[in-house]
Amino acid sequence: MLYPSIDKILNIIDSKYSLVHVIAKRSKQMQETQHYQLKENEYVNKKELGRALEEVEKGLIKIVKNN
Repeated sequence: MLYPSIDKILNIIDSKYSLVHVIAKRSKQMQETQHYQLKENEYVNKKELGRALEEVEKGLIKIVKNN
């Protein structure tokens, strides 16, 4: 089972499409820079995609909508 739950994250981000965009961008950023917002041992997931989801759930990534 995926942690954190997508249902919980969709309460934070209103759209699945926005979620996919943000997570993909953050995960690519992690791979390129090796910069993480938490310590390595604080993540449940080992891969960047899961770690990006964890950062969104913990409120470490803010979504700004452009109008």
